[in-house]
Amino acid sequence: MAILIYTVGFVPLIEAKKKADEEIALKRRIRGQYAGILQNRKAAEEGLEKARKQAEEIQKRLLPGETPQLGAANLQDVVKRLAEKNFLSLRSFRILEPKEIGVYRKISLQIDFNPINSMMNLSQFIYDLEHQEKEFMISEMDILVFNPRMPNTVQGNLVIAGLMKGNKIKEKGKEK
Repeated sequence: MAILIYTVGFVPLIEAKKKADEEIALKRRIRGQYAGILQNRKAAEEGLEKARKQAEEIQKRLLPGETPQLGAANLQDVVKRLAEKNFLSLRSFRILEPKEIGVYRKISLQIDFNPINSMMNLSQFIYDLEHQEKEFMISEMDILVFNPRMPNTVQGNLVIAGLMKGNKIKEKGKEK
């Protein structure tokens, strides 16, 4: 009879106490992890705020527009304005096929310029282009010098590229 009371009464109580002790230990460990997270919260928030500011700065340097056509039109307007400012006569514009580069889209514009007599105008145009508030690059440059002995008159073409937001960011938002 004592064995029956021990087996039916005490063994389940001992097992329940062991289980409760394990749960208490697990919950203390989890509470300690959350306490550590709360202590590091300020540093994490500062890091997040820094990342947001960097993302805003990057967004300011990208071409505006939702589509590649709008981005290319904006790039073309900037190039026209700078060409007029630096007395560079443009013969033609050609928008090249956009390319996906990670989360960005590269918009390229090929321009042909008429013969010019001043290398200073061309160099100032290139300088102004690369020091815009938007991030522009000259990916190709083809210059033709008519007289190598007197390289005053030159003509050629440039491929100017800018970055804009790509599709991958939007696709991630749609999946959620």
